[in-house]
Amino acid sequence: MGFAHNNVLHSNHFRKDWQRRVRTWFDQPGRKLRRRNARKAKAAALGVRPLTLLRPAVRAQTVRYNRKVREGRGFTLAELKEAGVNRKEARGVGIVVDHRRRNLSEEGKKLNVERLKAYKAKLIVFPRNAKKPKKGDSTGADLEAETARTHLPLPAPYVHEEPRKITDNERSFEAFKTLRVARADARYAGVRKIRAAKKEEEEANKKK
Repeated sequence: MGFAHNNVLHSNHFRKDWQRRVRTWFDQPGRKLRRRNARKAKAAALGVRPLTLLRPAVRAQTVRYNRKVREGRGFTLAELKEAGVNRKEARGVGIVVDHRRRNLSEEGKKLNVERLKAYKAKLIVFPRNAKKPKKGDSTGADLEAETARTHLPLPAPYVHEEPRKITDNERSFEAFKTLRVARADARYAGVRKIRAAKKEEEEANKKK
């Protein structure tokens, strides 16, 4: 900090017992090992169940980040209905439900329905009593199949296109001008409608 004008000189206090107030991180390796052991214990306690719950693939918020795909809170009731999953049984088979979320696009809904169907196809539900399996429990060869505990990966955020030549229509297209014209048309639609109606009325009066 510099000195200027006729102000009081600083009397900084640099003789505090700063070594008592320093934040150390010497327990980092120990914490790392403790977290790892906790993950192992949790995985062992879960048995053959997936390590994580199934969540939907959603776009991140705002124009800046909506090119990214991330995991959402839970599947909508519409997605569950289309995929043929009961909303009450979903949580029991590792599917998270969010009754507040709404589908804003057909593409996003279709993506998550396919995600649920892929999960259902791989799902093995072990019956509590092997002699009396309930409705929805896996039976026969499915119970002897090899199990995988990894969750479904998120889909690619966008489909990569092969390089190609720019067409003449694309080259001559003026995006900014088109947007401005469309915005102006929407803005003045009401005024133009009234003007056209007035003109028709005047012409009709002239003919009389």
